[in-house]
Amino acid sequence: MASRAMQVVAMTDNGPVFPIAASAGAGACYTARLHTSFETVKPLWLQHQADGVCTAHQHYAWVEGIAARLMPKDADLLFVEVSDAATGAPAMLLPLMRRRARGHHVIEWLSCRVCDYSVPLLADARAWTRQSADAVWAAVRAVLPPADRIHIAGIPQQVHGVANPLALLSVARGSIQITSGLVLHGEPETLIKRICKPSFAKTFHKQCRAFERRVGLALVEADTPDLTEELFDTLLELRLKRFRELGRFDLLTQAPVVDFYRHAALQGLSDGSVRLFGLRVGEAWLASIYVLARKGTLHALLLGIDQNAVANVSPGLTMMGKLMMWARGQGFDYFDLSVGSQGYKEHIGAASSVLAEICEPMTLRGRAANAAILLSSRTELYVRSNPRLLKAVRSLMSRLRRLKD
Repeated sequence: MASRAMQVVAMTDNGPVFPIAASAGAGACYTARLHTSFETVKPLWLQHQADGVCTAHQHYAWVEGIAARLMPKDADLLFVEVSDAATGAPAMLLPLMRRRARGHHVIEWLSCRVCDYSVPLLADARAWTRQSADAVWAAVRAVLPPADRIHIAGIPQQVHGVANPLALLSVARGSIQITSGLVLHGEPETLIKRICKPSFAKTFHKQCRAFERRVGLALVEADTPDLTEELFDTLLELRLKRFRELGRFDLLTQAPVVDFYRHAALQGLSDGSVRLFGLRVGEAWLASIYVLARKGTLHALLLGIDQNAVANVSPGLTMMGKLMMWARGQGFDYFDLSVGSQGYKEHIGAASSVLAEICEPMTLRGRAANAAILLSSRTELYVRSNPRLLKAVRSLMSRLRRLKD
């Protein structure tokens, strides 16, 4: 393949720093500029958010909340603006951070475990190739501060039908994480029967009929601050109770995380970007779910259920079915079930895809950390592929967590 030396111009908030010669595919040339605060990057961010391509996880208010409430105090914000070198036209914006991690520095996505997907805010829906993605990455690398390694996880292959340039990178590889979802189409009333597995559709409609004959069943959207608070408190109570019963860890045991989600839900009332729903039978809440919304996609993030409220009924699956019908009625065309390989997703009939990741060392310390991460991933993958071993490990972890309680 033909290639040529391209000029990558490194920039910071204060202007150009130095030119760096790099090898990239013919015709691919980009400049990068490093920002270290929201103030300097906000106008560009909002422009990409309004006119470009990104997920709800890259919504400005969501990421600003991450930085304000969850980012380590000694971490550094790193926003990389990428432009076309020939025209100056904006190409993308990457929200990153640098933090201290067990004796070394790592650059990673500005996520803090509450951002499911790592996707740059793309200026437009142009077609990316590995060649152009690698050229962008060379420009990005040129402006990043010193670190021992780069680790970006949760990289989807596409976003809204556009190839994710991070997934195309030569340094990207498949991870042990998967994401699942369902395409929504047609009339809401017949949606479940058409897009879900027959076994799920049969159970869902049977349970709905049973509820409606007795005390009624309603999907309620929080549209006021008071109802948002009530449904969030319900989600928190039901979820933590359920996780304690299962002996599983949940981020919502951490006060800053609870504060982040609560604030984002209240803030999201203004534009519908964050929403809470409850499944109510009579006056009792059976389930509560926390979702993000953007341009035709509804992302299901957090679910709390009262599994023992009604015998032989799954409030979680009933909630999912009702919410998909609501989403289709509102014009949504994709229902994202987020990251994870939970069995209920397959039961519903969701399609899954593997998420990519970038593990790129820059120093000896970075290589050692990467080796440890790779070993951990391989061990986890082996355990997951062995059902008996997986069951034994989960049982052991459950007992250990109960002892801590």
